[in-house]
Amino acid sequence: MRSADIGRYGSAALRILLVAAVYYGAARIGLLQQLVRDQVTPLWPPTGVALAALLVLGMRVWPGVALGAFLVNVSLGPSAAAVLAITAGNTLAPVCACLMLRKARFRVELDRLRDVLALVFLGALAGMLISSTIGSGALVVSGALEPGEFWPTWSVWWTGDAMGVLVVAPFLLVLRGARWPRRAGPGRWAEGAALVAATVFVTSLATRTPHTTLLFLVFPVLIWAALRFQLAGAAPCALAASTQAILAAAGESGPFAGQDLFSSMVTLQAFNGTTALTALLLAAVITDRNRTYEEIKQVCIRFADMVAEMEPRPESYESPPEPRPGSYEFPPRRLPP
Repeated sequence: MRSADIGRYGSAALRILLVAAVYYGAARIGLLQQLVRDQVTPLWPPTGVALAALLVLGMRVWPGVALGAFLVNVSLGPSAAAVLAITAGNTLAPVCACLMLRKARFRVELDRLRDVLALVFLGALAGMLISSTIGSGALVVSGALEPGEFWPTWSVWWTGDAMGVLVVAPFLLVLRGARWPRRAGPGRWAEGAALVAATVFVTSLATRTPHTTLLFLVFPVLIWAALRFQLAGAAPCALAASTQAILAAAGESGPFAGQDLFSSMVTLQAFNGTTALTALLLAAVITDRNRTYEEIKQVCIRFADMVAEMEPRPESYESPPEPRPGSYEFPPRRLPP
């Protein structure tokens, strides 16, 4: 085997192990806020990690997703068969979501409205049906759940995986394309610092005050981030708001105090879904508008250059052009006496 082949296989193995490690770490963080059977959470970050890895690194890193899912579930599953089934579901869901997104010609820049809609409906809502159905069914078949608990578990599982795609995957895709803003002036840096401070203050106020209506204070900040910083500002703000809301729901504090599990989950996932959709859709619309404006501007510049080249030079007006042979000349017009 040549040294180039060894290096290529070694690089692929390193990527697989890196994906597995990040998946496992994200899962341990997500399990800190479990709500059902100590393994079903309202936000499952590994789904976002897996989908972003598959979109950026390619389908060849799927063994890393499977390995990370197996390491997480081996200490949680009630039996070996259930662990293998849940691992298969956790692997198939992002793989199928990635395939559907590629079929829809998804771009990881998320700079078009169609990309955001594809991520929402194909990546999150449709793709995560696989993991929630297989996982909940495996828990019921293994005896870890009663048959009557299937649908409540399924709903929490599905929304948690979908929120992981909507909240975590865009943030990771933003980090992939992040560049140091060299041309940003002091005013831009001051505005960014003010946005961070406003996000922290407003989300803390909205999630610690026992009034559900205060959760909507977050949306002006999201609109500000999307309008001024597009996806680079909207995705981190949405992640911060969702994280604060999940912590409040898990601790039964703030607007989630005194609510049962069902009511708390409805309020939490409605807030998380609306937050993610508002941030992503508005950022995509603004980015698309800016790109269209720049394209129109470039077309106008090229058109102005073409018109300037087609205009006759000033010296051509000093004498009328000589008639070509065979051309008809109109007689000079005489004024009446």
